[in-house]
Amino acid sequence: MSLPDYLKDTAKDFAKQLTASTSVPIKTSTFTGRQFVAGEDPLQTQAINLARQGVGSFQPFLQAAQTAVGAQAGLTGPTAFRQFMSPFQQDVIDTTLADFDRQAALGRQNIRDRAATAGAFGGGREGVAMGEFDANNLRNRASLLAQLNQQGFTQATNLAQQAFGNQGNLAAQQMGLSNFLRGSTGQDISALGNLGAFRQGLTQSQLQADRQAAQTAAFEPQQRLQQYGAGLSGLAGFGGVAPQLPAGPDPLTAGISNAVGLAGIFGKLYG
Repeated sequence: MSLPDYLKDTAKDFAKQLTASTSVPIKTSTFTGRQFVAGEDPLQTQAINLARQGVGSFQPFLQAAQTAVGAQAGLTGPTAFRQFMSPFQQDVIDTTLADFDRQAALGRQNIRDRAATAGAFGGGREGVAMGEFDANNLRNRASLLAQLNQQGFTQATNLAQQAFGNQGNLAAQQMGLSNFLRGSTGQDISALGNLGAFRQGLTQSQLQADRQAAQTAAFEPQQRLQQYGAGLSGLAGFGGVAPQLPAGPDPLTAGISNAVGLAGIFGKLYG
C-alpha cells in the first residue's frame, strides 16, 4: 500500500526536514555542565569563616579560669594567711609595746614617789607594791602582745578568705565566658549554615528549572518533527500514531524514533 497522492509532497517535506535535522548536532552544552550546579551560598561561606575564626577563641578565657583556680589553690593551707600579713605588723607591735613600757616605768616611779613621801622608800612595803605592779605589768604586756598578734592574724585571715572567694568568682566568670563563647559561636555557625543550605536549595531548584527549559528548547526541533511524523503516519494508515517520547528525550532515542518513522514513510512513498 503506497501513500495517497495528496500526502506525497507532505511526506517528502517531512523526510527533507528530518534528514536535515540529523545533520545538526543537538546543543547539549545549553543544559549540561557545572553552571547548573548551585555553588556555595554566601551565608555558607560566612559560616565556614566563622567556624575557622571560632576555633580556639574560647581558649584565653579557659586559660584564665585555670589560672584563677591555681591561684585559689595557693590560698589554702594553714600558712596561707602569712602572705596577707601587714608588713607593718611588727612596727605596730614595737611602737605599742614601747608606749606600754613607758607607762609602766611611770607607774614604777609613782610607787617610789609614794613610798618616799610615806617615809618607806626602800622598805618592805615598797617592795611588795613594786612586785605586784611588775607581775600585773607583765601579764598586761603579754595580753597586749597577744591581742596585737591576734588582730594581725584575723586581718590576714579575712584577706586570705576574701582573695580565695575572689579567685573562685573569677574562675567561674572566665569559665562562663568560655562556655558562652563556644555555645553562641556554635549556634551562629549552625544558623548561618542552615540558612545558607536553604538558599542554596532554592538556587539549585532555579538552576534545575533553567536546565529543563534549556533541554526542552534544545530538543524542540526533534519534538516538532516527531509530532509531524506522528500525524503523517496516522493519515497514511500506519496502524496508529508513532510512539510519543517524553519531554526532553536524549538524542539517541529521538534519532531512533524519527528514523523509524522515516523508514515507514519512505516505504509507503516509494514502495
